[in-house]
Amino acid sequence: MKILVLNCGSSSLKYQMMDMETKSAMAKGLVERIGLPGAMLTHRPKGGEKEVIVADLPDHTAAIKLVLQAVIDPNFGVLASLEEIDAVGHRVLHGGEKVSGSVLVNAEVKQAIEECFELGPLHNPANLAGIIACEQMMPETPQVAVFDTAFHQTMPPEAYIYGIPYELYEKYKIRRYGFHGTSHKYVSQRAAVVMDKPLEKLKLISCHLGNGSSLTAVKYGKSIENSMGFTPLEGLMMGTRSGDLDPAIVPFIMKKERISGDAVNALLNKKSGVLGLSGVSSDFRDLQKAADEGNYRAQLALDVFVHDVKKYIGAYAAILDGVDGIIFTAGLGENSPLIRRSICDTLDCIGVSIDDEKNEAAGGQEVDISKWGARCKVMVIPTNEELMIALDTEEIIQKM
Repeated sequence: MKILVLNCGSSSLKYQMMDMETKSAMAKGLVERIGLPGAMLTHRPKGGEKEVIVADLPDHTAAIKLVLQAVIDPNFGVLASLEEIDAVGHRVLHGGEKVSGSVLVNAEVKQAIEECFELGPLHNPANLAGIIACEQMMPETPQVAVFDTAFHQTMPPEAYIYGIPYELYEKYKIRRYGFHGTSHKYVSQRAAVVMDKPLEKLKLISCHLGNGSSLTAVKYGKSIENSMGFTPLEGLMMGTRSGDLDPAIVPFIMKKERISGDAVNALLNKKSGVLGLSGVSSDFRDLQKAADEGNYRAQLALDVFVHDVKKYIGAYAAILDGVDGIIFTAGLGENSPLIRRSICDTLDCIGVSIDDEKNEAAGGQEVDISKWGARCKVMVIPTNEELMIALDTEEIIQKM
């Protein structure tokens, strides 16, 4: 089976053409600046040279059309025709409370995506646009929506309800939804393989650490807590997001700075986090370089981030009533031995003890970096959200 995986952003589109026999990408690429001057597609066939195509792309329909042309191009494509595509798997940000798993796209599913526009204003409209574009160009090809929030629909009410008047939850569905679900689901499944134990018997903490970061408590294969909330702003301090904040700070800033609620929202989402704290960068590599050169604020930003992760690990260990394994994934989690070591330091109280040599050599591969005999395993597991989307899509198509 061959599955096209699409991840539509507001002005970008990531894609992979997956061969499910080998569970690998035949080609992958990125369309940038959709609806803007200078739009381009960068296409990378497996084992081939990178191809860059500059084109006028006014909308997602035009972008997807260009992607499909690239996939079947006689010179650098990987398929003979579009008829070889058995299904399309779409990453969709928000499914609200109506969607608790990956689903075959139909009118009801599209309506659910549209109803969540207000909850995911940057992503859901683009996700739906990608689905509609594929329907127009490949009307006979089944499509599957894989929701970023779906994995967290197993959280119990005590984990997702906020301490606000219950009527506001009933009217507006203001609750904790959780995000990065596709990534957390994938790495928790892989952790069971690495540990050679059934997922249904494991208590895991998954740390998706990057420019956007979140932790998930996974109990017997199901998410019971995620650090993000009503939006991805809650939880850890991130690249440009503030993370957890006293709500009273919002009206305080509005009054003192004489700015609107929308302006504060933009401030907390785009100008805060390690960028705002350090004044250097939202890239943790830049922060580490600056910290090594003696920049106090850069070091402070790193210290606050590590503190946040430790705090959530401790809380989730209590909620899980013990931890069998901790997973590090995503750009920072996979590639920074220093951050992993800093987080794991002082976690011996829950049985964590990592091997420094294994930790330093762990980049880019699935590996257990624990010391021999450690009670709680610590693993580095590269995430693969595209493969998870393809696997969910394959499972649904096979049941049709």
